Amino acid sequence: MPVPEFTLPPFGRRWLQRLPATPPAWLLVHSLNQLQKRQVLAADMSLLSGKTFAVEICDAGLTLTFRADDERFHTGSSGDAPDLRLAANLADFLRLMLREEDPDTLFFSRRLRIEGDTELGLIVKNLLDSVDWDSTPLRRFMQH
Repeated sequence: MPVPEFTLPPFGRRWLQRLPATPPAWLLVHSLNQLQKRQVLAADMSLLSGKTFAVEICDAGLTLTFRADDERFHTGSSGDAPDLRLAANLADFLRLMLREEDPDTLFFSRRLRIEGDTELGLIVKNLLDSVDWDSTPLRRFMQH
């Protein structure tokens, strides 16, 4: 079932903005680490080590920050501007993860913003392209 076109309503955004960003950021980091551990996310951590990232879910008004070291991802950042920022609405992030859209299509249609280190952005884009999302729990959950 394809992800429907939607934007979170203003009351949903106001509600989510009041919540602390740490629990969703922890969930994202934990998921990335599990995908890496199971070799679904074939990340060369040496290319990501020392970098900070921000994932901005625009329609939710939520920004999740995390960083990488040589072995894994961690919540939080160094306090400086992130090396790479990915920004999109929730529906577009879901489409990306479910392979209904690829990063290039979302980027060139201006539904995915990638800001910061260009080389790092290309590394992350290629990493996202390489993930077999069909082998993740999200795909199985969305199919039911």
